[in-house]
Amino acid sequence: MKEKLTTNYDDRQYMQSKDFELYYYHDSKSNKRTGLHTHPYYEFYFFLEGHAEAQVRKEHYMLAYGDILIVPPGVSHGIFVHDFDIPYRRFDLWISVPFYKRLLEMSEDYSYAVNKALSEDRHVIHTDRITFNSVLSKLFYIVEEDKGNRFGRETQLTLSIGDLLMHINRLAYEQFTTHRITQDALYQNICDYIEHNIDEDLSLDNIAEHFFLSKYYISHVFKDNIGISIHKYIAKKRLQLCHDAILGGEPISQVYNTYGFDDYSSFYRAFKKEYNLSPKQLIQQAKLNTADALHE
Repeated sequence: MKEKLTTNYDDRQYMQSKDFELYYYHDSKSNKRTGLHTHPYYEFYFFLEGHAEAQVRKEHYMLAYGDILIVPPGVSHGIFVHDFDIPYRRFDLWISVPFYKRLLEMSEDYSYAVNKALSEDRHVIHTDRITFNSVLSKLFYIVEEDKGNRFGRETQLTLSIGDLLMHINRLAYEQFTTHRITQDALYQNICDYIEHNIDEDLSLDNIAEHFFLSKYYISHVFKDNIGISIHKYIAKKRLQLCHDAILGGEPISQVYNTYGFDDYSSFYRAFKKEYNLSPKQLIQQAKLNTADALHE
C-alpha cells in the first residue's frame, strides 16, 4: 500500500465535502471510537485487514478481507476492533445525499445495493481476493486523483465514483440473486451434515473446514436462510433430540452426552430455557398426562 495515501483517523461524523470523501486508514494501535452511531450520508466501507466486527442495526458481522459494508443515512452502526496486534486497514467512502440523488437521476441501477440494505438488512457484500483487487484499484485511483490537480479533476472524480458505485451494485446483484441457488444448496448440505454428526464437535471452524469455505461465509449463508445463527440452530436441534429421547424413556444421564452436550449443568440450563421445564419436570408432566388419559 502507498503510505502517502494513508489518512490519520478522524472520528467526526459529518462531511466537509459536498459530494464525497474517501479515506484509506491503517491503524496499528487503539484510537478513540464512536461506538454505535448514525450519520446523514451514505457510507461504503471496504475491509482489508484486522480483527474487527461490524454492527449494523441489530445484525453483527465478523469482517473478512474483501467484505464491503453498506450503511445508508440514519442507520445505526459501528465497527469494533477486538485485537490491535493485527493492523486494522480499510477504505471508507462517504457519499452525500445530494450527490447520490444526482446519480439516481441518471439510473435507478445505482440504488440496488442500498435498497437491499434498507429493505432486507443485507449490509455486507462478500468478495473473493481477485474480485476485491479490482475494487481496490478503483479506490486507489480515486484517492490519487483526489489528491492531485490534473485537468478535468472534478469531472473525472464524478465519473470514477459513479463507476465504483455501479461496480458495487453489480457485485451486490450477483451475490443476492444468481448465487441464491448455490447458497440454498449449501444451506441444505450444512443441515444434512449437522443431522448426521449431531453427536460430534460441530464448531463453526470444523464445519467450515469440512466444506472448504470461510466460516464467515457459512455463517452468513446459514443466517440468511433461517434467520438464526448456526450455533443456535445446532443447540435447538440437540435439545429437541434430547427432549424426544427423554420422552422415549432414555435415562437423562445418558441423553445429554449422546447428543453433544459436554456436561449436565450446561445441558440443564439450555433445556430449561428452551422448554421452561427441567428434564425431570418433563418426565413428571408426561406421567401426569398419561395418567389423565387413562382415567378418561
